[in-house]
Amino acid sequence: MIIEQIYTGCLAQGAYYIQSENEAAIVDPLREVEPYIQKAKAAGAQIKYVFETHFHADFVSGHIDLADKTGASIIYGPTAKPGFKAYVAGDGEEFALGKIKIKILHTPGHTLESACFLLTDETGKETALFSGDTLFIGDVGRPDLAQKAAHLTQEELAGTLYDSLRNKIMPLNDDIIIYPAHGAGSACGKNMSRETTDTLGNQKKYNYALRANMTRDEFIVEVTRGLMPPPAYFPMNVKMNKEGYKSIDAILSQGTTPLSVHAFEAAANETAAIVLDTRAPEVFARGFIPKSINIGIEGSFAPWVGAMMSDINQPILIVAENDQVEEVVTRLARVGYDYALGYLQGGYRAWMAAGKDTDKIECLSAEEVEDLKLSVREVNILDVRKASEFNSEHIIGAENVPLDNINNHLSQVDKNKTYYVHCASGYRSMIFISILKARGYERLINISGGFKALKETGKFNISPYVCPNTML
Repeated sequence: MIIEQIYTGCLAQGAYYIQSENEAAIVDPLREVEPYIQKAKAAGAQIKYVFETHFHADFVSGHIDLADKTGASIIYGPTAKPGFKAYVAGDGEEFALGKIKIKILHTPGHTLESACFLLTDETGKETALFSGDTLFIGDVGRPDLAQKAAHLTQEELAGTLYDSLRNKIMPLNDDIIIYPAHGAGSACGKNMSRETTDTLGNQKKYNYALRANMTRDEFIVEVTRGLMPPPAYFPMNVKMNKEGYKSIDAILSQGTTPLSVHAFEAAANETAAIVLDTRAPEVFARGFIPKSINIGIEGSFAPWVGAMMSDINQPILIVAENDQVEEVVTRLARVGYDYALGYLQGGYRAWMAAGKDTDKIECLSAEEVEDLKLSVREVNILDVRKASEFNSEHIIGAENVPLDNINNHLSQVDKNKTYYVHCASGYRSMIFISILKARGYERLINISGGFKALKETGKFNISPYVCPNTML
C-alpha cells in the first residue's frame, strides 16, 4: 500500500495519491492532473477513484479532467449535488481499492456535503483518515463559508461540525494518521499548524477544537471567533467545482499564447485586461509597464491573485520570465482565473526595446528611512501587514492599511502625501504600491526588506501593543 501526500505550498493544499496493488485513487486533486496520471503510469496502476471531500472554495479541483482522462469515478459524500457525472455515496459506504478499503464518513459542518475518507489496510486495520476541511492539524474547518448555500447561520454550521467531530472522528483509534486538505497559510481555517500530518491521538491533546471536556456552546464560540472575511473568489471556485469548468488543456493553450509588443499593447487597450507582472518585487520596482500589477510568482501567488482581483472572469495579460509562463497560467487556473489571453513575448525587455513607456517604484533601505526621519519633520509610514501582525508589533506612529482589505482602507491614504510602505519582507508592499499606483497614487515609496529590516536597524521604536478587538 502506498499513501503519498502531494503538498502545494503556495496554496497550503494537500492532495493524496493512494495505491494498493495495481489500483490507485486520488483525493482532492489540483487542477493540473497530468502529474497524477504519470505517477500512476510509472507505478503500473490505474486510477480508479477520485475522492472529493467537498466542493472546495479556495482552489479549483482537477476531478473532472482527471475522470475524463482516466475513466475514474468521482466520489462525493452524502447530500452533494454535482452538475456532472459523479457518484454520491451513502454514509458508511465502502469502496475497494486493491486489497484496501475506503469508507465514507459524512462529516457536515464546514459544508453540508463535507466527508472524510477512512482507509482500512490489507490487515483490516483502520490506519488513515483523509479529513478534507473537516479536521486540520491544530484546527478545524471554518463554518462560515457555506452559510448562503446551506441557508444556515455560521453558528448552526459550527454546531453541526461539533457533532461530526464528536460522533464520527473522535471515537476512532488514536493511532490513525490524519491527512488534511490544508496546512498553515490557508484561508480555510484560522489556527492551522505548519505540520501537515499527525495522529488523531495527538490532535485530541493539542487541537483546541477537540478538547474532551468542550461543550457544544463553547465550541461554537471558539470556532466562530475572529473569522476574517473570506477572499472574494471563494464563491466562484465553489461554483466551478460544483458545476464544472473548461479543460485545463484549453486554459493552458490560450494562456501560453505568445504576443508581440504590438499585439500585447493592442489587447491591453481593446479588452480592458489587467496586466499582471509576475516578476520578483525588486525586479518589478526597477521598471514595468505603466498600470501593471505586481504579484510575484515566487510568493503565495494564487491566493493573492484571488484576494486582489475580485472578478474571476477578468481578462489577464501576463508579463513573466519566459520559462515561467506555463507555471503562471497553471497557478491562475488553480484558483479559477481562466481568462489569461497570453503573455508578452520577450518579456519586459522586449517592451523596453520597442521604446514603449515605462514606470518604476522608488525603494529605500531601512537605514535610508531612518536617516530620513532625522532630517524630515514628518515621515508617514504605511504598514500593509494584516491587523493581527500589526497589533503584535509595529513601528510606533505607523498607520496600518492591510493589503488583504485594501479596498476598505483606501480612504486612509491621501494622494497628496508621501508614504513609505512596508510589509513583513517586501512581497505584499509591492503588490500594494502597484495597485495604488495604477489608480493614480504617485507618492508611495517602498521600504526594502520590510518590517524585518526596519526592526533589525535597532533605530525605530517598536510597539508590542495588542488590540483584542482586531485580533484574528
